[in-house]
Amino acid sequence: MGKYVAWLILFSAGLVEIVFALSLKYNQGFTRLWPSLVTMVSGISSFGLLMWAIKTLPLGTAYAVWTGMGAVGVALLGILLFKESADWYRLLALTLVISGIVGLKLTDTH
Repeated sequence: MGKYVAWLILFSAGLVEIVFALSLKYNQGFTRLWPSLVTMVSGISSFGLLMWAIKTLPLGTAYAVWTGMGAVGVALLGILLFKESADWYRLLALTLVISGIVGLKLTDTH
């Protein structure tokens, strides 16, 4: 698999990770069927895509990007969907995480 395809797979894994994390809010401790199924399918899918991507990409970079995408995505959606805090400290912290993700991508020489 080519490097660009691996990055696309990793990006997809990060998006699915966001779905997984958000579904945790709705499955209410695995007591609701459909949200629980979304949690299980998205969790397995996200992890599977990550494993596929690390066949080509460096593990440390891929894992950091995957977790960073999940963290930033869920934090931003928490602000939009659940009216969580959007103070400047939080937005600065998210900007730093995004900078780290971009930096890892730009320094990938593998």
